[in-house]
Amino acid sequence: MAITLTEAAARHVTRYLSRRGQGLGVRLGVKTSGCSGLAYKLEYVDEIAPEDLVFENHGVKVIIDPKSLAYIDGTELDFVREGLNEGFRFNNPNERDRCGCGESFRV
Repeated sequence: MAITLTEAAARHVTRYLSRRGQGLGVRLGVKTSGCSGLAYKLEYVDEIAPEDLVFENHGVKVIIDPKSLAYIDGTELDFVREGLNEGFRFNNPNERDRCGCGESFRV
């Protein structure tokens, strides 16, 4: 079981946490949403709960709640720039389908 970050994603998170002035890492999880059923949620973390799972890549902690891990195990989090757009991309091997707008996915 593992969640990984690319170097680009780790650089982006590190820069953001530095500007923010606090934070232990980034929390990756899923929530019920959208037309395909699940959506990724990503937030910066100031506290780690005892039940959280912590993965570290390129010096950045990725915190996962145990319920989300079944849906995102093996996911690689990347940060991409395409033209004027930039954002995180989730490369999830468990993903079987994604809605047309890209907001939600199904496993």
